[in-house]
Parts: sequence; structure tokens; C-alpha cells
Amino acid sequence: MITNTTRQFLTVLISSITILWFNKRYRRFVLVPVIIIVIGFLLPQKMVIPVRGATTADWDVNSFWAYPWGSSITHKGIDIFNQRGTDVLSSTYGIVVYTHEGGKGGKSVMVLGPKWRFHYYAHLDEIDAFPLQPVKAGTVIGTVGDTGNAVGKPPHLHYAITTPFPYFNLRDTTAVQGNRKMFHLNPDTWLRAEELSD
Repeated sequence: MITNTTRQFLTVLISSITILWFNKRYRRFVLVPVIIIVIGFLLPQKMVIPVRGATTADWDVNSFWAYPWGSSITHKGIDIFNQRGTDVLSSTYGIVVYTHEGGKGGKSVMVLGPKWRFHYYAHLDEIDAFPLQPVKAGTVIGTVGDTGNAVGKPPHLHYAITTPFPYFNLRDTTAVQGNRKMFHLNPDTWLRAEELSD
């Protein structure tokens, strides 16, 4: 139901709390991970559109949770179209969790941002980021491309936001894979709100 990244995050969190709790010497530190989680949720989130020069007109508002969508069944992000080589920007401040080459996303970058949200940038032509790199909104992390399962399609950035903490109000009992919507946030909602507030 959740992504591999969020599954690994939750595994580390739960393991840390369990280890601290069952080790009497360190039990007094069991609230430290909980406090860190709360602080993460309190951090403000200011976002920018993650492709230089792009506007909300550069993606289809209905592409999030579009069905059918290949082996993924549903499209759990938005595709922002632009010319190959256009800068891909971190949409918010955070830390690069990983960079990867291969699989459906091709060249991709994952950034952990405020509110414990993972920001996924895929189909990059070039990666210009490294693991544990701190980034701010607007930091160049790569360029638009067509790698992975986007080979031969118009160059675009696949941008998705996931969370390890479920948003139960987003559960959709009528949509295909609707239970997964609790863990996949619609980037259009956040980006459009930021554009309107500017």
C-alpha cells in the first residue's frame, strides 16, 4: 500500500523506538524520535514548481491518479512537460535521500522535505544532486529528460509526493487503488495553491 521509501522510513522509526524502549539504559530517550517527528510536521512548507519556467499550464490537472496507467495501474504523480535539459528544481527545502539510475523512473532523485513528505523527481536527463545534500526550494537537482519507462515520449518531469504517515481523509473508496491515496499526495494541489498565493 505504501512506497518502498516510506516503508523503509517507518521500519527505521519503529525499530529505533522499539530498541530504545527495550533497552533500560536508553529508555529515557524513547521520546526523542517522537519529538523529532512532531518538529518535522511543524516545519512550514513553501513550494515552487519544480521545472524552471514552468507554470500550472505545463501539466494536465487530471493526470494525478489517472487510470489505467501501465504496470503502475494508476498515475501517482504529475508529468510536467518541458524541453530536454531544462533545470529541475527542488520544490521545497529538505535533504536528498537518494539518487538512482534504473527502473521505471530512470534517473531519479528523492528529497525528504517538511511535514515528512518525500518528493520524487523522475525521468531526469541528468542528475545534479547527491545523497544527504541539503537543498532549498529552487536548488537545481537535475534536468528534464525521458529516462526509464518514458523513453521515446516527450521529455517531462514525473513529480510525486508521498508520505509515510497516512492522510485518512484522502482515502477514496471508489477510485482504483483508492486506499493508496492516503500515502500519495496530489502535487497539483500544493503547487497550484503556492502559485495563487504569490
